[in-house]
Amino acid sequence: MSIAVIVVLVVLVVLVVAVIGLYNNLVKLRNMVDNAWAQIDVQLQRRLDLITNLVETVKGYASHESGTLEGVTQARTAVMNAPSPEGKMRADNLLTGALKNLFAVAEAYPDLKANANFQQLQSELSSTEDKISYMRQSYNDTVMKFNTAIQTFPAVLIAGAMGFRERQSFDAVAAADVAPEVRF
Repeated sequence: MSIAVIVVLVVLVVLVVAVIGLYNNLVKLRNMVDNAWAQIDVQLQRRLDLITNLVETVKGYASHESGTLEGVTQARTAVMNAPSPEGKMRADNLLTGALKNLFAVAEAYPDLKANANFQQLQSELSSTEDKISYMRQSYNDTVMKFNTAIQTFPAVLIAGAMGFRERQSFDAVAAADVAPEVRF
């Protein structure tokens, strides 16, 4: 065997090992993104469960606010029925806006605000919102690492061919920083 053949074989082995290492790293990052989304999904489900109880509590005090309650219920249903993470992200942003409106309505009802059940549900929902916010941040960090990995050299040469596609970050809705208006 000549030295040229040995050099070619060594280069091929190094390339194969490098491709395997790149592939395994991309799989690990993809799985981390999927896990981060699963953590968001767990918290979204917890929030959906709390919302049903919250809406029923508010109904007893503010039954004439049916439009707000229907908006929350419709947004909750949209989150439950969303077929993909991206769809859930969009529906979740709508639900967040509907919840803001619900809490703005609750501000107008002192008896409701003083109700222990409402306070407990509001506290649990607030805690869940904090967890969702943290999970979104973690998800976005993981998506950024994954997207960077598939877009940088040398992984960019093999990522597309091996089925790795860019993932979407969880973005806030355009008006998320605007307080809802309640008029009577």
